[in-house]
Amino acid sequence: MRPRLALSFGNFFLCAHYALMLYITTPFLATAMSEQYVGMVLSLGAIITLVAFPFVPRLVRMMGARRLTLWSLALSAVLLLVLALYPAALIIILAVAFFHAIAPITAYFLDLLLEAATDSEGQTGQVRTLYITFGNFAYITGALLVGLLLGEMTAYAAVLYVAAVSLIPFFLLLLFVRIPDGEPPVFRHILEVAHCLITDRDFRAVGIAYGTLQFFFNLVPFFTPLYLASVLNIPWSELGWVYALTIIPFIVLEYPAGWIADHVYGDKELMAIGFLVMGSATAAIAFTTAATPLVAIAVVLVVTRIGAAIAEAMCETHFFRRVSDRDANTVGVFRMIRPIGALLAPLSASLLLIVSNFNIMFFVTGCAIIVIGVAASLSIKDIR
Repeated sequence: MRPRLALSFGNFFLCAHYALMLYITTPFLATAMSEQYVGMVLSLGAIITLVAFPFVPRLVRMMGARRLTLWSLALSAVLLLVLALYPAALIIILAVAFFHAIAPITAYFLDLLLEAATDSEGQTGQVRTLYITFGNFAYITGALLVGLLLGEMTAYAAVLYVAAVSLIPFFLLLLFVRIPDGEPPVFRHILEVAHCLITDRDFRAVGIAYGTLQFFFNLVPFFTPLYLASVLNIPWSELGWVYALTIIPFIVLEYPAGWIADHVYGDKELMAIGFLVMGSATAAIAFTTAATPLVAIAVVLVVTRIGAAIAEAMCETHFFRRVSDRDANTVGVFRMIRPIGALLAPLSASLLLIVSNFNIMFFVTGCAIIVIGVAASLSIKDIR
């Protein structure tokens, strides 16, 4: 099997593993602590990631990305097995924090391996598209599996066991397929991120837009399961197919959005529309109740992802339209925005829940996404 195909298959199992955990993380944390504080555990994981990332390139040089990926997969599986076997409050908090700290580092290792497995830059689009497509279908599979495993119950141990076992095929692929190691880029200090955002107006605009998008990705997908399953008491047998539907916009919309930005409208117009749709639908979650038909809830959640898919495509398109492969520093800074969003989003959610409730949290979050996202989008320089 070719290395890049092996990595795409591996990404399917890894993303299915992440999907299983994505949907149950906050409800599972709520069994060990108050719902208002679950976001702080996710923020703790982001802090661990930010502290660890500057040391990761050195580890890659010493051990290689392939070996480190094997270790990270094994550690993730062990953490899930510990959670399933010993679900004490302190163990849940620490294991979940470390699990979410490891996830972006594992993704970084895979980026290096995929880049090394790409024979020429002319194949990058095909390789990346195949890789992402496998991942998107895995998220659909993971959502359906959660619904099947939990049904009317909250037996999270079953999901934890399946999530741990799902890593075995990827582990075996890495063991038996010859995959070259990649060269690690240099990670940027958080102060460099701030300096670039301050001094470059266009980068500041797209950076703020991308940060707003990461804020959404690290808040809404984690806290809607907690709200729907724990507060509205909607069974997972029904939520499974709802969350499977939310992945479809990323599969069908991102490429057409990129084509439209190239040939019809500019990046900024579509990006602003994406944030407007995403923010409005997020705010609409605030008005859902136990009496709201599940179909209506599904529509609202799918619409949030329609906006997110458009905004994500435009953020990626505009950023890589303005940089070349020689702009390693700029790309490195851009990558650092993601863990910063992973830190701020769940922390903000917890603070809002402490002083209010889920309805206000979703409404305020949606309004913030509209104001900040649209303003940032309209501030970028259209270079189409």
